[in-house]
Amino acid sequence: MKYYIIAGEASGDLHASNLMKEIMSLDTKAKFRVWGGDRMKAEGAEVVKHYRDLAFMGFVEVAANIRTITRNIRFCKEDILEYQPDAIILVDYPGFNLRIAEFAHKKAFKVFYYVSPQVWAWKKGRVKTIRRVVDKMMVILPFEKDFYQQYGYEVDFVGHPLLDAIADYSFLDRQDFIRQNKLDGRPIIALLPGSRRQEISKMLKVMLKMVPIFRDYQFVIAAAPSVDQSFYDRITRDSDVKFLESQTYNLLNNAEAACVTSGTATLETALMEIPEVVCYKGNPISYQIARRIVDVKYISLVNLIADKPLLTELIQNRLNVRNLKNELKTLLFDNEKRQYLKSEYKMLKEKLGGEGASANAARIITENI
Repeated sequence: MKYYIIAGEASGDLHASNLMKEIMSLDTKAKFRVWGGDRMKAEGAEVVKHYRDLAFMGFVEVAANIRTITRNIRFCKEDILEYQPDAIILVDYPGFNLRIAEFAHKKAFKVFYYVSPQVWAWKKGRVKTIRRVVDKMMVILPFEKDFYQQYGYEVDFVGHPLLDAIADYSFLDRQDFIRQNKLDGRPIIALLPGSRRQEISKMLKVMLKMVPIFRDYQFVIAAAPSVDQSFYDRITRDSDVKFLESQTYNLLNNAEAACVTSGTATLETALMEIPEVVCYKGNPISYQIARRIVDVKYISLVNLIADKPLLTELIQNRLNVRNLKNELKTLLFDNEKRQYLKSEYKMLKEKLGGEGASANAARIITENI
């Protein structure tokens, strides 16, 4: 079978690459043409567009790049018609993917959606469109199945693919990790500033101010593979920090605490049972628009799934040196807080339903083509 997959972000590239592995175990003749990244390419996919050229974040940024986005949508439609896939698999990335879903449905292609758009947060009216144009929706958060049921749409909860990704990861022991990456013996604070240039620039400028405050710790940045080293160098040239690329799980596994930009990385860090503080600072205009239209209590996936403020969220003006310093001190030195987080993280894993999300999704797709 021929599969056309569209993933517009780093997290989508990860989830789609694991899905590809499971599809190939069921369909040995599977061929993949994708919009994604290096992980999907490593699994044998032909990458049409890399996600680094697709990731526009925020209302202002999207408006500024509307011509590029429109051009990409037009090209994608033409490419699908030329490729004639047996299945189109959309991974999150709703602004783009829902337009492709409408087009694909009209052209009688089978449309599968893996990792639901966050329609429960805003634009709930999109559910009607999804129900009409998506043949199978596979959700990865436990509350999403109930949400869709309110609109009369039965979806499949497959579990969260991050549990698979972490379970399958080959971890280095601490000594090998330190030696291979030329780190010193000080305990580690991990910095996960995101995967897009605009968010990395904003987050790192604040995070790096922690380096001279916590001198007994070494700060290590989880670098996004889609971003050039030179970009990080310009931001960090006066800071004593290390970079690691494609080793986020090894880094977290050896960290005492982490500063994490809001997104999938907050959940990855929690599943690794690492105390963390959630950071986010975006374009002021985009943020003010989002505040008025997004209907959620929290910004991080961890707090949304836990349905309580488990993690401290430092958003916009609250992301400053004083607040970040105080929260890091709590995460590093308050043993009661550290133990509380670890126990809550274990409950979080249970809520996510265990391993097997990628295999469950692959089975649903191959059985419904």
